[in-house]
Amino acid sequence: GKTEHLFQLDVAGKLADVVQTLHQLYRASCLDKMGDQAAMITAILQSRLARTSFDKNRFQSISETLHMECKAEMVTPLVTNPGHVCVTDANLYFQPLNGYPKPVVQITLQNVRRIYKRRHGLMPLGLEVFCTENDLCSDIYLKFYNYQDRDELYFLIATYIENHITEHTAESYMLQWQRGHISNYQYLLHLNNLADRSCNDLSQYPVFPWIIADYSSSELDLTKPETFRDLSKPVGALNKERLDRLLTRYEEMPEPKFMYGSHYSSPGYVLFYLVRVAPEYMLCLQNGKFDHADRMFNSIAETWKNCLDGATDFKELIPEFYENDSSFLVNNLKLDLGKRQGGKTVEDVELPPWASGPDDFLQKSREALESQYVSEHLHEWIDIVFGYKQKGSEAVAAHNVFHPLTYEGGVDLNSIMDPNEKVALLTQILEFGQTPKQLFTIPHPQRIMPKSSSRTPSQSVSITESPVSPNEESFEDLTEESITLAWNNIAKLKLDEQYKIHKEAVTGIAVTCNGSSVFTTSQDSTLKMFSKESKALQRSVSFSNMALSSCLILPGDTTVICSSWDNHIYFYSIAFGRRQDVLMGHDDAVSKICWRDGCLYSASWDSTVKVWHCVPGETLSNKKHHFDLLAELEHDVSVNTIDLNATNTMLASGTKEGTISVWDVTTATVLHQLPCHSGTVFDAAFSPDSRHLLSVGEDCCFKVIDVQTGMLISSVTADEPQRCFKWDGNTILSGSQSGELLIWDLLGGKVTERIKGHTGAVMSMWMNEQCNSVITGGEDKQIMFWKLQY
Repeated sequence: GKTEHLFQLDVAGKLADVVQTLHQLYRASCLDKMGDQAAMITAILQSRLARTSFDKNRFQSISETLHMECKAEMVTPLVTNPGHVCVTDANLYFQPLNGYPKPVVQITLQNVRRIYKRRHGLMPLGLEVFCTENDLCSDIYLKFYNYQDRDELYFLIATYIENHITEHTAESYMLQWQRGHISNYQYLLHLNNLADRSCNDLSQYPVFPWIIADYSSSELDLTKPETFRDLSKPVGALNKERLDRLLTRYEEMPEPKFMYGSHYSSPGYVLFYLVRVAPEYMLCLQNGKFDHADRMFNSIAETWKNCLDGATDFKELIPEFYENDSSFLVNNLKLDLGKRQGGKTVEDVELPPWASGPDDFLQKSREALESQYVSEHLHEWIDIVFGYKQKGSEAVAAHNVFHPLTYEGGVDLNSIMDPNEKVALLTQILEFGQTPKQLFTIPHPQRIMPKSSSRTPSQSVSITESPVSPNEESFEDLTEESITLAWNNIAKLKLDEQYKIHKEAVTGIAVTCNGSSVFTTSQDSTLKMFSKESKALQRSVSFSNMALSSCLILPGDTTVICSSWDNHIYFYSIAFGRRQDVLMGHDDAVSKICWRDGCLYSASWDSTVKVWHCVPGETLSNKKHHFDLLAELEHDVSVNTIDLNATNTMLASGTKEGTISVWDVTTATVLHQLPCHSGTVFDAAFSPDSRHLLSVGEDCCFKVIDVQTGMLISSVTADEPQRCFKWDGNTILSGSQSGELLIWDLLGGKVTERIKGHTGAVMSMWMNEQCNSVITGGEDKQIMFWKLQY
């Protein structure tokens, strides 16, 4: 029938403008085709945007300088609001064309903490700004009409944020998560953010996994694996019978094939969960109607069962299930959501027996998300949703294939000329669900779980082998505690003494067990022995007229081994004060040597690392050492440095062209090879737990590799090259090109302390087992003794 509506405007003079706009919009709504409607509305909008500009009277202060102004839209769930964006030297402003939700939105640039480029409707036109560190909801989400405007605005804001770039790679968050610095919840939050998921965009709402699989017990037992969902499979593959039916259909399907006809996250699913707190969005999405009462979010257990058995239901959860606000589970607005088949009215969500109420349910869900089981398996789910099993053959193998339209790059909207087809496709993309941006292309490493006792597996010998007395056990704990204490106070290193004992740069330092004698090698071709007690030089030996590159002392403090640029390795007997042996092992300079468990490892500029088994000669008679070559690790270019992990099973090598390789020593095969640095690798070392490898190079960069997966997970740039370092997995003590000692917080990516040291590069560094005493050797021909002063 015919109805009349009466509107009254606040400003009389606007009447003609409003009537004219209403007429235009009415004409647009009468067009047959969606594409024509959309085109006409866009034209009306653009002409209105072109006729207006940002109202400068809205600036907070008259002294603000304008940097940029352009047209854009503010994205909120289901609705985008057109208007004008303005950036000054102090604020970011957005003025909506229709004055809603307020005449101007203003954000102080000083308060901005994070900023992300977004893809919106599969186009790289979005930008999201946060004034918080760990919050899901941003302060503003803008969508631009071209990416040049977006990028310019991004640059203007990013220049205001300190540490902005170093903070925001998936890898840097991964390192923090792996080492337990951020929770599972925070890590998933950051990954969603980096993968373009936003609370303001229902088509790309953050996705969180189902964790609990038990919704029937009266008590929730988080120690039992069967309490949890299998995180290595997508929801669609959790029920084998259903999966078999879907796979049969998949086999018969023409290309492009997909296993699941619906997605794990879409606007409909998000609003399914949130209907009790955001009914207006659900009504907007469903043309003014709620869903059928039986299809509503009625019960947690029912929803989980449907995700396991339903023919078309594969949805995951939303972050609200792991937060503090339980209002989405309660019908506080007293909405009329209909009656179910049995005549029961739809009210609050039914909770599992183990939850005493909505808040308790969320509390237990959070505990489950942070539980040991989930920490050990979360990386498997990340592989499926954000990682290498997201697309390609790995996705097929993992039963993780969705409709082509849900993937980035699945369709090129710009190539579609027919406006109706374009609108239909865009609507489909926005409502069907979108797969997150792929963040990782190789397997995601597992989280490092704290050991239940402080003993490492290699030390836990059985009682029969070594009857450990109680005080020995505690002595080991004390050593570990003193090392932790030392690293926590490493910034308190003080220079104790310094001596100039060489004629050229000091290249190697080795110290006897009792700490009394210090051996050093130098580019002046001599090995020198310095007494810490008498503070005097006691011996000086020259093996050839070529530079020596490194030295070490064999267990028992009887022999020093030196590597030389003359391709040889020299054995010097401390007891007899003479050269005892020489190993002519390489075809070019030997750059670095290591000794572990009766084996000598030598790296050379002849592009090899060799592993020798060494049988010592009898010292009195002239019988020489006997060397067996166990393995030869071939490289393409000169090897500059090597390091072994704690259990001597892996060796890392760094070359003159910046490549880092990780080798399995037992099989002499390369596990990972990465082009990490541009220029020579100066130093590389495994973390004490052998999970990460740190390297420094000529390019001023620190790089961290995850040893298990070979993934480069962190990169920090210094303002000059660092020549050598020691680290405990989190903190780095490095010697720089200019001679300073720097202390780095690796996770924060910044220098926390600078200590004046040598005049010229720090070439070598030795640290004792307790980590409270350091000796450095420099280009300035000096050795410096450092002590920790607590």
